[in-house]
Amino acid sequence: MKGFFQGIAYNIRGVKMGLGSTRLLLLGLLRFLIMAVIAVAAATIILMKYQEILALLWQRPESMWVVWLWHLVSWVVALVLVALSAVMGFVLAQLLFSIVIMDIMSQITERLSSGKVRTANTLPWFTYFFHLLRQEIPRAILPVTISLLLLILGWFTPAGPVLTIVASLAAGLFLAWDNTDLVPARRMVPFGQRFAFLRSHLGFHLGFGILFLVPGLNLVLLAFAPVGATLYYIERIDPQ
Repeated sequence: MKGFFQGIAYNIRGVKMGLGSTRLLLLGLLRFLIMAVIAVAAATIILMKYQEILALLWQRPESMWVVWLWHLVSWVVALVLVALSAVMGFVLAQLLFSIVIMDIMSQITERLSSGKVRTANTLPWFTYFFHLLRQEIPRAILPVTISLLLLILGWFTPAGPVLTIVASLAAGLFLAWDNTDLVPARRMVPFGQRFAFLRSHLGFHLGFGILFLVPGLNLVLLAFAPVGATLYYIERIDPQ
């Protein structure tokens, strides 16, 4: 439980530090805007095809006894499409833009906290960018896929309420790891060791990520999450 409350505390500390630094504030706002624009664009494109997708799934029935069910299904399809578009927008923003911004925010935080940036990176910038991209693919796509599968299973099985909660907690946990993994990934730590770090610090990641489940507040927290996650790694993991 100590790790859980540490996660909450470091998430809040990251926001405070981000708001108090001009560079971190600008980068956090830029990350937020990029994710928001891409997510809205993805949702707009998908919803423009909404009627065609619904027609492929189920044509509107003529019977008044069945049309209510068709309306219910149409609402569910709309919600699923919006959720998928948000996920697609998030992943696309992460892969194309946000991973670089997150790494810069993490480096600034490490420098402010410890006076220097420890890194094993001796690669040219372009090569380093693709290194970051390779780290982000399993770190973003696989967790999102697992969370979506749990959520979909929750809709169509009797264990729906439980699986919905599990899926939400899993999403928060993986979003937290997406940020705590920035420092070891920059130091070229092998993926297996970084995943083992997640498993051994589940309490912290659950605490750090549970605030991402609060609508509205999560937008601000996600923008500055690299700050709090880097502070935790520098202060709690490096001294070990």
